This record gives sequence, structure tokens and C-alpha cells, in this order.
Amino acid sequence: MDYEILKTEFRGQLAIVTISRPAALNALNSKFFKEMEHLLDSLSKRDDVKVLILTGEGKAFVAGADIAEMVNMDSNQASEFSAFGQQIFNRIEELNMPVIAAINGFALGGGLELAMACDFRIAGKPAKFGQPEVNLGLIPGYAGTQRLPRIVGLSNALFLLYTADMINADEALRMGLVQKVTEPEQLLTETIAIAEKIASKGPLAVKKVKEVTRKGLLSDFHKGCELENTQFGSLFGNEGTEGMKAFLEKRKPSWS
Repeated sequence: MDYEILKTEFRGQLAIVTISRPAALNALNSKFFKEMEHLLDSLSKRDDVKVLILTGEGKAFVAGADIAEMVNMDSNQASEFSAFGQQIFNRIEELNMPVIAAINGFALGGGLELAMACDFRIAGKPAKFGQPEVNLGLIPGYAGTQRLPRIVGLSNALFLLYTADMINADEALRMGLVQKVTEPEQLLTETIAIAEKIASKGPLAVKKVKEVTRKGLLSDFHKGCELENTQFGSLFGNEGTEGMKAFLEKRKPSWS
């Protein structure tokens, strides 16, 4: 598939994907979701890619969903548009590798929802964050009402959802919405360095961390512990044994 919106670059064990609709501030439309669906299908089959980085071109990461596409939708069409977006963002969340959002500018509405579907977020200092849907008489449609309180807590989430206020990168860091703030010219460099560090770890262990942590968050504590116990044991006799032997032998592990 030839992409019109997504620019892909493969650098070592990393995939760097740039959302490129700068004239529309990278607003999310149906074509974006179809291209992302195809990309996720492709990446899920590649053992050579260990970490995915998502970023935006120009002044925005993603400034929201495409209002020009939505304005003439009826209720059923809008629900379908929401459901398809939720499906794609859920697939990002469930992808069998870490996904990092490198937030270069505006992450508003659907853009913040996309960023929250990633495993964590690195922001450049100019970045701005918000869920402005109530300004349009709408609510988030890509699971923003569900992910935001899980990330920043109920009261912080409701404050942002009710007021539609935009916050800067430092405030997002204080809330736990982003994990690191960088100078804008260092954003991608620092994100790549973090991604490369992750890619150097035990690849199966990294996948298990994502699976167990995310599934446990949606389960109760004891079921989460049972899942952790099972997956902890599954790493013995393969990658985990190699890692422990390498530690004892004071050498780098050879991940297979």
C-alpha cells in the first residue's frame, strides 16, 4: 500500500512514522485510519522491528480529528467513525512492541487520544495538550474519556474534559501525561535514544512487560498477579535463562 499521510522510516530496530498532513495540522481522517490499519498489520508480522515511534510533521503532532469530514455525518456515521478510530487506537495499544509518541506540537482532541494509546509520551517544549471537544458540543470519540483518567487521574481528566483548556508540556509532565520534556530540536534524537535502549533489552521480556502490564490494568489485582506469574515462568529455559547466564558470566546476552 502506498501511503499518502504516513511517512515511514526504518532505522536499525526502530520504525519511525511521521503523520504528514501539515496543511491540516495532521488532522485525523478516514484515510489516516486506513493507512494506520495497514501499517499495524505490517509491523505486527516483523520480528526485526522492536520499537515504533509516532510523531507529526510541522506545527502539530495531531491537532484533532478532521472536522471538515465529520460535519455532515449523521449519528450512525459518527458512531462508526468513532468505533473505527477506537479500533485502530486499541491496536496501537495492543501492538506486540513498545510504541512511543514523540509530541512535536499540538496534541489536541483525537491527537491527544492517539498519543495516549501509545505506551508513553516524550514532548518538545512547544507542545500543547487538550481535549477541546466540548467547545464543539461534542465529547472525545477515540476513548479519550477512558484513557485520560487512567493516565492522569479522575479529577485532572475531568478538569481537562470539562474546561477544554490547553496545557503546556511542563503541566503535562506534572500531571504524568508525558514522561519527559525536551528542547524541540532534540525531541526525535532523545526519543530515538530511549527507543534504542528499549530495543537492546530482552525482546520477549519487553513484549511480556507490555502484555502483562496492560492486561493487568484492565483486570483485578489477583488476576494480574496470576498472569505475571505465568509469564515470568515462561521466560525460563529461553531468553530469561540466557540473560541470567550472561549476567553471571559478565558478558552481553545473545538474544535470539
